[in-house]
Amino acid sequence: MIKDRPSKTALRVARRRAAHQLLDQPVVFDDPLALRMAGIAEVDALRNDPREGHPVARTLRAFLAARSRFAEEYLGRAVQRGTAQYVILGAGLDTFAYRHPYASVLTVFEVDYPATQTWKRGRLADAGIVIPPSVRYVAVDFERETALDGLAAAGFDADAPAFFSWLGVTVYLSELSVLSTLESIAGLAPGSGIAFDYAIDPAAVSERARRAVEVVAARAAAAGEPWTLFFDPAQLGTRLRGWVLRPSRTWMTRQSMCATSRAGPTVCASAAWAIWLMPRRSRRLTPIIRRI
Repeated sequence: MIKDRPSKTALRVARRRAAHQLLDQPVVFDDPLALRMAGIAEVDALRNDPREGHPVARTLRAFLAARSRFAEEYLGRAVQRGTAQYVILGAGLDTFAYRHPYASVLTVFEVDYPATQTWKRGRLADAGIVIPPSVRYVAVDFERETALDGLAAAGFDADAPAFFSWLGVTVYLSELSVLSTLESIAGLAPGSGIAFDYAIDPAAVSERARRAVEVVAARAAAAGEPWTLFFDPAQLGTRLRGWVLRPSRTWMTRQSMCATSRAGPTVCASAAWAIWLMPRRSRRLTPIIRRI
């Protein structure tokens, strides 16, 4: 992240979400605001951009669609159980807060880098997207402070259940920052949980997947936002003992194949990424932090 500048990769993700609405059939993740958030000029360019037909572009769109749908489906289950707080860590240009059906019962906390939030609110205004009263903006630099510090000032109730999503963020942070954040969430009220993604250690994936990761990581580095953190799934599972880990690899693979069915199946889970849902258990993660 370049100091005092909004995230360039956040705009790229928004473009991919818009491209998914335009180019993929069927649409795995329906986002009616994605095109407006991407902006008219960007949308016109997407329709005629030959790069969007590249296998890496199709795979990345499939992954982004799958992870967003995964998180929002599990959020829906949490809301049905009575959860009334949703925290989006590293919200970027995510549009959930402006289109979801739970406005009467759910408060959405968008946590992100201050410059990115200012930029996003400008894009919302330009797109004519109204900010509902149920949205709270929380400015946080994940490497300098914890998300919970900022959330408390924004009215977050640590004694009530909350669901978190943390998508496309951990690759840019240190291992200590990631595990410390997860430890903080583990100490929240029973019924809390998180859906997050992470980059798998390139040494643990196929050569094809490794090449795809190298392409995407190189683009992020060129934007001034290099990937700095990779996990081995088995080792991460060991470190996070005390939580129930639910791998979504099967779900992601099935949905991603649908998302790119025009050009043939793409197994998104092989692209060196994975998502895990982590419902809270009673045991905290303090031993994990001590072992870093």
